[in-house]
Amino acid sequence: MKAFISVFPFKGRLMGNLLYSVFCGMFITPTFAQEMPADSLKLINLNEVIVISASKQLNHQKQRKPLSSLDEFLESSRSIKMVKRGAYAWEPTMNNMASERLVVTIDGMQIFGACTDKMDPITSYVDVSNLSEAQIGSGQQGAAYGNTIGGGINLKLDKNNFRSTGWTGSIESAFETNNAMRVFGGEVNYSDEKFYINTDAIYRKADNYKAGGNEEVAFSQFEKYNFSINSGFKLAEDKSVAASLIYDEARDVGYPALPMDVSLALAVIASVSFKQDTLFRNFSNWESKLYYNTIKHTMDDTKRPNVPIHMDMPGWSETAGFYSQAEIKLTKNHFLFKMDGYYNKSYAEMTMYPANSDEPSMFMLTWPDVRTKNLGLYAQNYLHFKKASLKLSMRLAYHSNTVADEFGLNSLKIFYPEMEKTKTRFLKSISAQYHNMWNDFHLNGGLSYGERAPSVSEGYGFYLFNSFDNHDYIGAPNLNTESSVETNLSLTYDKSIFEVGISANYFQIFNYIIGEIDPSLSTMTIGADGVKIYKNLDYAQLLNTTLSGRYNITNAFKLTGQISFHRGVDNNGENLPLISPVSYNSAIDFYRNQYSASLSINGAAEQVNYNASYGETKTAAYATLSASFGKRFFLQDNDLFVKAGIENILDTNYTSYTDWNNIPRMGRNYYLTISYSIN
Repeated sequence: MKAFISVFPFKGRLMGNLLYSVFCGMFITPTFAQEMPADSLKLINLNEVIVISASKQLNHQKQRKPLSSLDEFLESSRSIKMVKRGAYAWEPTMNNMASERLVVTIDGMQIFGACTDKMDPITSYVDVSNLSEAQIGSGQQGAAYGNTIGGGINLKLDKNNFRSTGWTGSIESAFETNNAMRVFGGEVNYSDEKFYINTDAIYRKADNYKAGGNEEVAFSQFEKYNFSINSGFKLAEDKSVAASLIYDEARDVGYPALPMDVSLALAVIASVSFKQDTLFRNFSNWESKLYYNTIKHTMDDTKRPNVPIHMDMPGWSETAGFYSQAEIKLTKNHFLFKMDGYYNKSYAEMTMYPANSDEPSMFMLTWPDVRTKNLGLYAQNYLHFKKASLKLSMRLAYHSNTVADEFGLNSLKIFYPEMEKTKTRFLKSISAQYHNMWNDFHLNGGLSYGERAPSVSEGYGFYLFNSFDNHDYIGAPNLNTESSVETNLSLTYDKSIFEVGISANYFQIFNYIIGEIDPSLSTMTIGADGVKIYKNLDYAQLLNTTLSGRYNITNAFKLTGQISFHRGVDNNGENLPLISPVSYNSAIDFYRNQYSASLSINGAAEQVNYNASYGETKTAAYATLSASFGKRFFLQDNDLFVKAGIENILDTNYTSYTDWNNIPRMGRNYYLTISYSIN
């Protein structure tokens, strides 16, 4: 692998030459003033799209567990794993990289969590009732939504988009036995050629779940409300305006893997947009959006026994932003140009109350009112050939962090006396992806370079306790920009009844950001083992490989399977944390005459490449078996859909590498989903 590194010395002059070459390839490629035929657009798209929409009965039939949480939908992806700190608000990872190295957006909108402990990933502030699909781009294929290293996830809102359906609606309910989870939801929609409005609401409430062997996992309960409305109006045949509003509130959320729970996680997400189908000449699909979102998150330990010192830890995040994009479709080229920007305020505090009420409380800012400004330009070009296509893309961004609170600034100056109030960076991303087709073989390959700024916690966090490795963390404002060189390759043999593919990607991440112990510092958290400060390693290496297949046994039965291998080490050859062991899944699905059924297995090998200095321990191999059965009924013009299933049939007690502090996962669980749709 060390020999492999030397192939990618993307620094200095070579880096500049590559930027120049990609720029020229994007904008100087000969083109013709004709619109590209629609059927010729065999383009390299995002790596994966997960269909989510809970409002379509056809999707209900093909989904193994309708009305499951968004976390469960994302975990069904080939490329996403979820870090679990409880039964709620799992954190998505991609290519074995956590949220700092990903960009996650909702309908193209930037949103940032308000919790210093990452108890509120962006995915926790929407529900399946809001969404139509999740668009997943690995590595720099996710850069259309922002600066990233590991990839991007865009959660696309469900909209009628001026289809002449008139009034429609549905009511839905689900129940799960393991944690007595109750789900109630409904929607009312209207759409014609000039106007549409979509409204939906969903409620989820769960008690503590039980691991295999009927072992109750305390503090794993949660309650969630979600409401959304989307509306659009046509100003002219090719012009329309749209608006959306999401209100999401979770209360009494338990996190068994952490020392604190959450009394409130609240988000309001709003946007207004304008779209014009045709502009002038070959410009089309011009879309501009303004958005605003605000998040409040309150950590709470009042329900925990034997708390050495009570703490209040609220956090706030506000983001205002925009984007504007347009396309040009020509004979050989398909361009996309996009400008985007956002302004974010992140503020979090902690107040500690001693058991002796005569002693004064202690207060500190854990996020010192960090103001982040980001302005980006993104461009991509699909070049289409007879049996091949090439996608070239580039992102340039101005990124600035400012510490607005003087108290917080002076607190950080205890460790960094020379730090400036404002830190500015210019971030770059370039990518080339090639696709070629020979008969039934598809070859995809790519090379890319990307950069990201440190997160608020990495740059400005002040004594953030990490229960995984039992250390306090302090940010470093002058961290170097993290950068990555990525190469990927896949080969797929695709027939109508049979498909098999192998894929791999490799990341060489320079200035890798991670916490390292500083023995000279004293802890703030009672019982912590030490203090870590975020620092840059010279580099880290990540390798991900996957073998997958599909076989249509008959028109009704389909067999799918996947096995993957991952490896991650730093510049000293030490294992990186949270790297997946060998994992696998397989399923047989049935669909015929409005009946559907599935039988699936998921598992992983023993986790042997772990790193104890980051709090990791060896996890045992496991395998779980699940099944489901559904039926769709036609009641005049309406639909009734019923689906029942059982997860972890053998009631296995197990934990995986992504389970924070090795909390066990849910044991045997029966579920029932009922949906009635009025057309």
